[in-house]
Order: sequence, then C-alpha cells, then structure tokens
Amino acid sequence: MQQYPLDSLFRGIACLYLLLVLAACGDDLYRSVLDQPPQETGVLTVVTRSGSTTYYLDRHETGTGPEYDLVMALAASKGWEVHWKVVPTTAEALKVLEAGGAHLAAAGLTHMDSRDELFERGPEVKEITQQVVCHRRMNPMPGRPQDLEKVDLWVTADSSYAEKLQKLSQKYQDLDYNSVEISTERLLGMVAQQDIECTVADSNIVQINQRFMPYLYVAFDLTQTQGLGWYLPKGYEDLAMKAASWMNSPEGQNALHEMQVEYYAHIKDFDFVDLRALNRRIQDRLPRYKEYFLLAEQETGMPADLLAALAYQESHWDPEAVSRTGVRGIMMLTKRTAMYLGVEDRLDPAQSILGGARYLEERYRLLPEDIPDPDRLYLALASYNVGRGHLLDARRLARNLGKDSDSWDDMQQVLPLLSDERYYPSLRYGYARGFEPVHFVSRVRNYRDIIARAF
Repeated sequence: MQQYPLDSLFRGIACLYLLLVLAACGDDLYRSVLDQPPQETGVLTVVTRSGSTTYYLDRHETGTGPEYDLVMALAASKGWEVHWKVVPTTAEALKVLEAGGAHLAAAGLTHMDSRDELFERGPEVKEITQQVVCHRRMNPMPGRPQDLEKVDLWVTADSSYAEKLQKLSQKYQDLDYNSVEISTERLLGMVAQQDIECTVADSNIVQINQRFMPYLYVAFDLTQTQGLGWYLPKGYEDLAMKAASWMNSPEGQNALHEMQVEYYAHIKDFDFVDLRALNRRIQDRLPRYKEYFLLAEQETGMPADLLAALAYQESHWDPEAVSRTGVRGIMMLTKRTAMYLGVEDRLDPAQSILGGARYLEERYRLLPEDIPDPDRLYLALASYNVGRGHLLDARRLARNLGKDSDSWDDMQQVLPLLSDERYYPSLRYGYARGFEPVHFVSRVRNYRDIIARAF
C-alpha cells in the first residue's frame, strides 16, 4: 500500500474549500464543543462530508442530502438548532470528531470495530456493500480480490475501503493500492475519465453517481452487507442512546423511510445506454433550451430542472418529436391540450415548454393545498401523465383501501390497480394503464437528479 498526499492542485483546492467552510461557519473546525452539549444549549454541532449521499447544497443554495435530512429530523424532534461543519473527506470528518469539534458525525461512516474503539457508535442509517468500480472498457475486468494484484487501484485514505484492502493484502501478498486524500466521488470521476483504473466505493455512492458517470462499472462486491451510521465522541453515551432511541421510534423510522424514498427508491436498475445518451445531450442539446426552462419557472413556479427532466422524458429534447398518436413537440403536447394552453405552434420549443409548464402547474394547483411536497409534486406529475380523472379515481380507491391518498409512496402502489379488473369497472373514469404514471414519475425524478447539475 502506498500513501500519497494530495498533489499541489488538490491541496490548494482543499485549503480553499476549508477556508470557505470556516468563513461560513465562523468557527474553527477543531474547536471543542463537548462542554456545550445540545441538551443544555439547544444547539447540535454536526460534522458531515460534502457528497451526494450525505450533504450538499441544491441550486437554491439550500442544504439537502440523506444525512442532512435525518439529522434535521432528529434535531426538530428535540427542539435543537443544527450547526453544520462540512469537510471534503471521511478522514477529515473523523479528525473533527476526535478533536471534539462536533457532537455528532453524520458523514456516510461505515460502522467498524476499529472506529468503535475511538468513538461512541450511533444508530445505523443504511446498509451497503463495498464495491470495486472500474471503467466499463477495462480489459480484463477484475472479478475477485486476487485479481486486484494487477490493477491500478486508488481509495480514499483512512476509509473503510483502505482498512478492508489492508486486511486483504495480508492474504494476497501482491495486492497493492494507493491511499489518497481525495473523496470517493472524486475518485469515481477519475475512474470515469480513465485517469485511474479502479476504486472502491459504497454501493449507495455508486448507485447515485453511476447515473452521472455511466462508464462506471461494478466489477464485484468486495464485502458482505455493512451498516452505515453515525458516530459521536467518546463519553457521549447519553446522546448516542438518545439518537438511537429516536431512530428506533416511529418518528425516526418514518424519517428513515422518507430518506429512502426521496433519495434512493426511484433509482432503478442501471441503464447504461440511456444514461450515456442523457449525459451527452446535457452537453449538446440542453444549452439550446435552458433559457426557456428558466423563463417557464419564473412564470409558473415549476422548477426549471424538473421541467427539463419532464421534457427529456417526453421527447429527449427534440423540438420536432412526433408520436404515432399525434402528440408533438419538446413537451409532447396533444393538439387539444395545446389549444387549451394557448400554444399556437407545438414545434416551437419556447411555446411548448411554457405550455407544458403551465399544464403541470395547473395539475399541481388543482391538488389539495395541504398535501406536502414533494408528494404533491409527484402526484401532479402523475396527473400530467395519466390525466386528472384517473388520478382522482386512484385517490378515491386509495382511501377505500385504507391507504393515504396524499402519500406518493402509497399512491404508487394503488395506481397500477387502475388496470386491475377487480377495481376499474367501479371507477368513474374506468380502465387506465396505471403502472405508466408510476414509471413516468420515477424516470422524471431520476433524470432530474442528473439534470439538476446543469442548472
């Protein structure tokens, strides 16, 4: 195993990043907060890692991410404010925690015996496997640990991956790897660009990033299932127990479920061809229409990245698209709908995008205002696809079946029943291919995650 420091470029970027964090927080990352427990001050200081599976800022510069949502839900249940310290790597997050600079580390940390010796183990938030990830065109592709002896393999320093490889190197004497102070997401990018051959990453990180980097290929699982979870400083048993108790409560389990639904459930089996095409079109097609999506957002309030995802699902951003049923344009509007929306030329992308945005906004507005987002938005998308009448039928059916008609999680179970002969004969609007809006919403959400980076 070779230990590499950051080169001068990465070191400069890292230092700039940390300076920005310090300026934003107004605190030294390592200044101890352990004499100010949240039970007394009402402020929970959390260190996290910037990444798609932990914490990041959306295009409105609002905090989001799986770990962010869970921590905020915990804090809300206790009436605490949250003070965030954001660092680029797992190693840095653990250093902050060890120095007493945070009450809690929520940074995509694998629960391991070696970490349990240094910190108090918090509750588990997700199960993952460590995966060896290489470029799709690599030949030969490694298929087992001993094949890594011939691979240019890089992993994040002081990570669970480095620990696993260190143990394997005792069995396979020629297994060598580079341990570097670079984030897992950055290493995946280096694999995608063929700067390095392979890396190791948690399956949830691969699952999300593979959509942005379709040339990433999972060669094999390096481990069995492992738990990701929180860690706290030694001596913070009481807070660890409080966090675990909350996570195991109905409220905590609901927060876990919502996190899974929001960030992972809509990601289906990896489609290399589709996602490769999407990423190419983000570069060569989206710039032509981006302004129209932003203008439509200003007029209707419907997010521009969502409208772009909807348009991609409908036409792959082809303003001259025509289906066999007669729908046309970048938003694939029917002639009747276009007339209703005041769209004179369905093949004019500016008119079509604004018309589609108006139609989606109307679907959204006609739903009860007390339905919380994002459920209301997903229901509006389903209505856009299957029609308002069929959505109303599905909502009535959901209530009859004891389901929550305001919950997209429940509604995506009920909508397919619109094609079930046990139910549709008694519905006002009759038969519908109810699986289609479920598939439609899932694909739009998946596309939006990828397209959002362009806005």
